[in-house]
Amino acid sequence: MEQGRVVALHLCEEHRAPMTPVKEAVAMSDLGLDGDRHAIEGSARQVLVMDVETLDSLNLAPGVVKENITVSGVDLSSIQPGHVFFIGDQVTLETTGPCGPCFRMDEIRPGLREVLQGQRGVLTLVLNGGTLRVGDAVRVEPSREALLREAAG
Repeated sequence: MEQGRVVALHLCEEHRAPMTPVKEAVAMSDLGLDGDRHAIEGSARQVLVMDVETLDSLNLAPGVVKENITVSGVDLSSIQPGHVFFIGDQVTLETTGPCGPCFRMDEIRPGLREVLQGQRGVLTLVLNGGTLRVGDAVRVEPSREALLREAAG
């Protein structure tokens, strides 16, 4: 079980616009974050979670690589599809897979797309909505299905 904290929250309010930092956000079940343009019912790409340790190692500020939730203390490289993020008292997110860096990363810094291969965080969908805040505790646990897969593999 991984434990950490939310260090930043961002919303993508408009296509190709800079991310908007917020102190709190409302996660809506099977939709995404209220006010975020990626909040789409049934999408496997509702919320992007990124770790601050990777951002720091690349001298990047939270929100720059377009993540919604920036966490500390969680090794995202160990997170598998099906793992569940428990954030604060209410919010749960299910990991759907890694986020591959797109060509827009090279707009931030030439060569960043290649550097971020395998390091751009994880995509999630909202299982249980609620309010999440900067400073909230984050815990990650495998789902029952993920535990069964890990035991079988």
